[in-house]
Amino acid sequence: MSDDKQAQSRREAILAEYAEEEAEAAEIEVAEKAAALDVPLNLRITKGLDAQLRQRAAAEQIPTSALVRRLLTGAVQVGTSPVLTVEQVEAIARRIVTEPVVSGS
Repeated sequence: MSDDKQAQSRREAILAEYAEEEAEAAEIEVAEKAAALDVPLNLRITKGLDAQLRQRAAAEQIPTSALVRRLLTGAVQVGTSPVLTVEQVEAIARRIVTEPVVSGS
């Protein structure tokens, strides 16, 4: 096979792979929109954050909006639980009170 034909075959393979990835991304976005996404949210962010979000979304092969929804959902869910429970703080306090003081050398 000549170099031109090899290059053309490679380009066609790359284009086919790209088209498949785009189709998958579109399917994901359609599925997410169908999952009751009925409240639009507009916000302003820095160009740097925008670039980071787009880069990460591209790396994960998902639309940027899907990534932002996932990040916001995770942040809200994580934010509802305390860092330490009352029981954990009390256990730490008991250890501090009961442990002997070690003097430095």
